[in-house]
Amino acid sequence: MNTKLIIDLARCRIQDESDVQCSYKHHPQNRGIDSLLEMVRFALICRRCEAAPCITACPRQALEKVPSKHNDAGTLKRATMLCTGCGSCAIACPFGTIYADLIPFPSSVCDRCEGRLEAGEKPLCVRTCKDGSIDYRDAAIEGDLVEVFDGIVAKVSGGVLWEPFLSVKAKK
Repeated sequence: MNTKLIIDLARCRIQDESDVQCSYKHHPQNRGIDSLLEMVRFALICRRCEAAPCITACPRQALEKVPSKHNDAGTLKRATMLCTGCGSCAIACPFGTIYADLIPFPSSVCDRCEGRLEAGEKPLCVRTCKDGSIDYRDAAIEGDLVEVFDGIVAKVSGGVLWEPFLSVKAKK
């Protein structure tokens, strides 16, 4: 076993509501949790169509399928520097699994604090996560845990697919 970043999607808040901090040193306003959530959602929710109309609908070629050792059909990836947030991908998705509201426009990066943590230290996102939806520990991939990328694990009911839980709160 080795240490993995574990995200409990059922407990995770929508990006704008989260106070999770990030220690990514090259971008002080970085919100690494946003990029992690996008990667995990694409890996678990996307149906990985062979024709991939979301990719062809993008006027900026901001979407691509990348090979993944955790998924034979590849995983959808968005180039945040090319994406304008137009929502064409969401409209083109035949299964309705791309939600424009869940794709943050600003670019954020997560490097999982590789090479920057002392022994036994947890990343800043884990230490500042108030809802307990992010953890960093040794984990065996079993039960409700699914490794979606190297070192990134999602906790999902049944251990296979995540059914999205979208809550919309009225803004005060």
